[in-house]
Amino acid sequence: MGIPEKIKQIEEEMARTQINKATERHLGLLRAKKAKLQRELEEQTLRATGKASGDDGYAVKKTGDATVVLIGLPSVGKSTILNQITNAKSKTGAYDFTTLTVVPGLMEYRGAKIQILDLPGIIAGAAQGKGLGKRVLSVARAADLVLITLDVFQPGVKPLLFKELREIGIRPDEKPPNIVIEKTSTGGLSVICQVPLTRMKKETVKDILAVYGIHNARVMIREDINDEQLLDVLLGNRHYVSTFAVLNKIDMIDKESLRKVRESLDYYVLPIAAESGINIDEFREQLYQKLQFIRIYMRPKGGETDYKEPLIARAGYTVGDVCDMLHKALRSEFKYAQVWGKSVRFGGQKVSLQHKLLDEDVLTFVTK
Repeated sequence: MGIPEKIKQIEEEMARTQINKATERHLGLLRAKKAKLQRELEEQTLRATGKASGDDGYAVKKTGDATVVLIGLPSVGKSTILNQITNAKSKTGAYDFTTLTVVPGLMEYRGAKIQILDLPGIIAGAAQGKGLGKRVLSVARAADLVLITLDVFQPGVKPLLFKELREIGIRPDEKPPNIVIEKTSTGGLSVICQVPLTRMKKETVKDILAVYGIHNARVMIREDINDEQLLDVLLGNRHYVSTFAVLNKIDMIDKESLRKVRESLDYYVLPIAAESGINIDEFREQLYQKLQFIRIYMRPKGGETDYKEPLIARAGYTVGDVCDMLHKALRSEFKYAQVWGKSVRFGGQKVSLQHKLLDEDVLTFVTK
């Protein structure tokens, strides 16, 4: 029996099994076996074709300070959005699959250069290869932000788009599970839970680890997890990315209809009309804020601060991270840095490589 047949057999058994407390452990084990087989099938396919995801014109070189991908159904206005906010000239039209490849554009805002990628429209089953399928979705794996593009006539499709993203290993609006698995040579499996587990049992954790050939390990679980999150850690190829949703074509309905559409959704959307430019400036600002940029102004030792061209970094970056951005050798030559701004108690404070910077800090490096 081949791998696809084994996967189908597991799926049929899962469909037959009622979901309740008594079957929780059994279903967790089935999901673990299915995930392992799917990974084996993907590896087998890559070896046979000699290609990685994103080939055939869908691999795009990352540029700028961040990369954002436009994800949505066909004909929701992604190309029009791209043309409005960047220097791109993506073809537009009122019919499905106008965009047949990835179209890049560059948005410059507040000193940041943001690469925007317009992807072909997603349809149900894309993760299994329908439409333009996996090649499209795979581009999103390298994104810093996924822009969920909806329109006023189909506003409730976000769950469908999330489902397709999840099926190729993208975890939208999630953080990596707080689990540490330390393999050992002997001693069996020791599972330590720092919080009560309500969605799975310790026995299920051990069963799933055994499916992946892990029989000796210390497992530290620091949050309430389910079996899917444990599998994500074991597979190790998941991409965790934030999303931002826009509701396009609001100029095609009246204000009362727009209000009802927004009230029907249980998540925030920014209403825009890309064709007529409504809320495009607010869109740029919110996109910038969502990417959590910080501006670092560099001051040479004994020189003047360059306020014209800030260094664009991300929230949480340290002095060491900035060293790596500027030049790999800078870290080895580093003696200390001086900082003026919100992250220090006084101007010119000496800091180490571990010091976290804040927006509009002024930074001077002092080398050995």
